[in-house]
Amino acid sequence: MTDISLSAITLYPVKSLAGIAVNSWPVIRTGLLYDRQWMLIDADNHFLSQRTLPKMALIKTALTDRHLILSAAGMDDLFLALTPVGGEVIESQIWADQCAANSVSVEADQWLSDFLKCDCRLVYQPETLIRPVDAHYSQPSDTVAFSDGFPFLLISENSLVSLNNDMALNLPMTRFRPNLVVSGCDSYAEDSWREVSIGAIDFRLPKPCSRCSVLVIDPETAEMGQEPLRTLNRTRKWQNKVYFGQNALHDQLGLLTVGDRVHIKVIGDKQPPL
Repeated sequence: MTDISLSAITLYPVKSLAGIAVNSWPVIRTGLLYDRQWMLIDADNHFLSQRTLPKMALIKTALTDRHLILSAAGMDDLFLALTPVGGEVIESQIWADQCAANSVSVEADQWLSDFLKCDCRLVYQPETLIRPVDAHYSQPSDTVAFSDGFPFLLISENSLVSLNNDMALNLPMTRFRPNLVVSGCDSYAEDSWREVSIGAIDFRLPKPCSRCSVLVIDPETAEMGQEPLRTLNRTRKWQNKVYFGQNALHDQLGLLTVGDRVHIKVIGDKQPPL
C-alpha cells in the first residue's frame, strides 16, 4: 500500500484573501498559526468574502517575523503588526456566529476600502477572545479563529485529479482553499476518514465541507465562471448541497511539515454518503 503523506500546507491570514504555502508551520489552539486571524467586515459588522467581493482574491498576503503584509496591484504594500495593540472591540458576525473582534487601524480600513471600492474594516482576533466550534461537531475545548466553522480543511490530491477529469479541466488546488493536502490515497478516500494522525498531531474529521460560489472565482484574475460548481452539482451533490473536502479538528498542538506521514486511525461511513 502506498504511504499517505502531507503534501501541502496553506494558511490564509485574512479570511478570503490569498493564502500562503509553507513547508512547515505551528499548530495552535485555533489551527494553523495566524490562519484566518484577520477578517474584513462591512458597515453592519458582517464578514466579507469573495462571495460578494471577488476582487478580494487579488489581495496577496505575506508574513515576516513582525508583520502581516498585504499587497495588491496599484497599491503600496500595507504593513500590519502581527500582534496589534488595543483597538475597538467589535461584535462581528460570521454566518450565524456572533464573535468579538478588535479593530486594527484606520490606515488598514482605508487601504482595503480603496482597493475593493467598498467601505470595510479590518478586524483581528486576539488571544483573549475565544470562538468555540459548533457543539454538534466538536468537543468543548475546540476553538477556531475566523474560518467559516472549523480549524482545518483537508483535501486529497487525487480527489482533485478525479474532479478535473470529470470537468476535462486542470484547476489548481488553490481554487479550493484547503489548509492540508494529502497524497498517496485514492480519490475521495478522505470521505470515509473519521480520525487520522498527521505527524504527531491527531485529527477528527466530523463533517464534509459544503462548497459555495467562491469556487467559481479564478484566484489569479477574480473572474467568475461555471466550474467546478457545475460538475460538483452533478457528481458531489447531497441534500441540495455540494461537497468537496473534509473539515477537521485537532487534538494536540505542535508542528506540521510537508512530508509528514498520514495514518488513518478510524474509518466510517462516507461523508457525504455518495
